[in-house]
Amino acid sequence: MTSESGANKVTHRLDVLGFHCPVPVAKTREALEKLAAGSVLEVLADDPETLHDMPLLLGRTTHRLVDVREMDGEFAFVIEVVI
Repeated sequence: MTSESGANKVTHRLDVLGFHCPVPVAKTREALEKLAAGSVLEVLADDPETLHDMPLLLGRTTHRLVDVREMDGEFAFVIEVVI
């Protein structure tokens, strides 16, 4: 499934709704390791801790957080894979 997010097209989606720390960040790290440069991963989460944890994870990598959206207690993190 592909959707638009700003100028970046989402190429992969990871649904971690219902999971709590540390699962969303761990699954995101695993997914990013498998993706090629230029891919765009959208992570769907509902754990409020991800608003703090996801930028920390990405700050330790070369990947770029493109967008974060919140709607009805759910968060969508759009991440560009940079290798």
